[in-house]
Amino acid sequence: MDAGIYLQEIAEQFGKLSFEAILIGNAAAAIQGAPVTTIDIDFLFRKTPPNVAKLKKLAKALDMVIFNPLYPASQMFRLMRESDALQLDFCVRIDGVRAYESLRSRATQVRFGGNQLLVASLADVIKSKRAAGRPQDLAVLVTLEEAYAKIQAREKAKADEPKEAI
Repeated sequence: MDAGIYLQEIAEQFGKLSFEAILIGNAAAAIQGAPVTTIDIDFLFRKTPPNVAKLKKLAKALDMVIFNPLYPASQMFRLMRESDALQLDFCVRIDGVRAYESLRSRATQVRFGGNQLLVASLADVIKSKRAAGRPQDLAVLVTLEEAYAKIQAREKAKADEPKEAI
């Protein structure tokens, strides 16, 4: 499955609703080049009354059902679409990240079609998975850390290249 078409659809609706959320988890890692897959797309958002209302509008616009699968233990909202099994999870907190704003300050804007999504840094994805400590998170950590090391080495090599004179 190529998630790009879904992310383009999601980014378009985020733009229409002026809704802000940060793409996290394996989807964020994959966008940055990590060789990982996922069956759902996870986001972190601020749980405010206006944002919850926008989340409900998002569900309607994407022809999805919204529910809270772990209520009352979790404040996660899950959007599901029956026609293609698309699943979006919207979390109000994630392990290893103290505040939405701190994650946002390190996130990158990534263009999907004519719109953009905020994507958590690979370092933050790794930090969150390590802090969560779940077996599925720990199992992917080596892969994420290797991908991060390669990306860092590539960026360092690029920064060390001599600049051309004008």
